[in-house]
Amino acid sequence: MANGSSLYKGQYHIELRDVDFTKKLKLSALFSLFQDIASLAAEDLGYGIETLEKKYKVAWILTRIRVDILRHPTWDENITIETWPLHPSKIDFDRDFLVKDHTGAVITKAASKWVVMGLNDRKIKRTESINIHYPENRTERAIEGKFGKFKDFGGLEPAYQKVIGYSDIDFNGHLNNSKYVDYIMDCFLPDFHKRHPIHTIEINFNQEALPGDSITLYKDISKMDEHELYVEGINQTDHHTIFKSHITIH
Repeated sequence: MANGSSLYKGQYHIELRDVDFTKKLKLSALFSLFQDIASLAAEDLGYGIETLEKKYKVAWILTRIRVDILRHPTWDENITIETWPLHPSKIDFDRDFLVKDHTGAVITKAASKWVVMGLNDRKIKRTESINIHYPENRTERAIEGKFGKFKDFGGLEPAYQKVIGYSDIDFNGHLNNSKYVDYIMDCFLPDFHKRHPIHTIEINFNQEALPGDSITLYKDISKMDEHELYVEGINQTDHHTIFKSHITIH
């Protein structure tokens, strides 16, 4: 734990595998980097994946995230990601992120909420169950304000259907959060993304998606004139909402 601080920093180089056809960092790759550094930061604080699994029989689960993109990093660029936790509530663990370029300028901001889920019963546990302690009480936020409550704009239409397979799941055995982002992006053609880069995205992860589940993606573009999009995923097995997302575009 460096200097008794909750702040954790990581250096990353944008590789070809990380970018899309415009040579800009894919949003799903950015989410993977957030997941990577959040894991390293938790490990640094003594609450890493293996510790939670062996000592408490729980796992970190991302439930909400908002990302504000000021500039998309590009291929061969070096970036720094900073992350820090906030004081937990009874259920949620808040963690914020800043992405900076080689000059130190902030190019992306993110705020996220996590919970711990029992590995055996798949139920959410209270934060006190892992008795977490931070070396300092940080209060600054990467993004000010609360997470929004959002729903479709009244123009929901089916985009496509996806069956969860081997390449979609992570070590927790469920659909990885970065895959949700790919599914959202796939609701729109490449030419759309070229003309309308993502400015902000907020995702609410409502329910686990497991291998074999069939998800129907729905999109609402009725507020395109206001630069707003909405995408959600419905599990066709039980008809529950897997996730909801609100997006603003340029």
